[in-house]
Amino acid sequence: MGAGHGHKLHFHGHSLIHRAPAHRKLIALLGFVLLVVATPREWFAMYAVYLMMLGVVIAVSRVPPTYLLKRTVIEVPFVVFALLLPFVAGGPQVEVWGLTLSESGLLAGWGLLVKGTLGVLASLTLAATTEPHDLLAGLERLRLPHLMVQIIGFMVRYLDVVTSQMRRMKVARTSRGFSARNPRHWSVLARSAGALFIRSYERGERVHLAMLSRGYTGRLPVEATTRPTTRPSAVTEHP
Repeated sequence: MGAGHGHKLHFHGHSLIHRAPAHRKLIALLGFVLLVVATPREWFAMYAVYLMMLGVVIAVSRVPPTYLLKRTVIEVPFVVFALLLPFVAGGPQVEVWGLTLSESGLLAGWGLLVKGTLGVLASLTLAATTEPHDLLAGLERLRLPHLMVQIIGFMVRYLDVVTSQMRRMKVARTSRGFSARNPRHWSVLARSAGALFIRSYERGERVHLAMLSRGYTGRLPVEATTRPTTRPSAVTEHP
């Protein structure tokens, strides 16, 4: 993977958390998430303990909290759903700030919000303190199926390529005076998404043929999945 990949999440540093082996950080993340999910929603104090534990890790990693908070936008759909639960769920009602809300909905929304937030922050901390190629090497060391590691590696490798193509398609639509102002324009966006999918699928086929022509037999060389490479022999694809 090129050096530019993964920069949107990774925060360069030399802290103890940055230097920790990737496979150990993956195990720690999995254990933390399982512990949070298994904790009953009524154990409010435990979630405060989990947050303090996560705060200590973030402080040791020296990753600015604002760096992580800006990237929690991925959680917005879950936040919206959690906020709607008290209004749509049934069961006993309770009045909060003049609003009549479902008691079970409040508890369910709280559980979804706190567990999701802790999981997202922990995952972002891992991504911010671990290079993508180190994560792939960690997955290999944890005996994850090699084919799955290859899929993840290529996803990271070509994520910027696909998003750049998506931005160029947006610029092309804007240059032609298009603006998605109402649902009638959604059909254009749907066709653009379909075209992007087809182009990405075709790119995948071309990359696979290029790999076969270079002797690919179902397993990549270790160096191709554990560290970046800029050699001309590496498989490359341009949009």
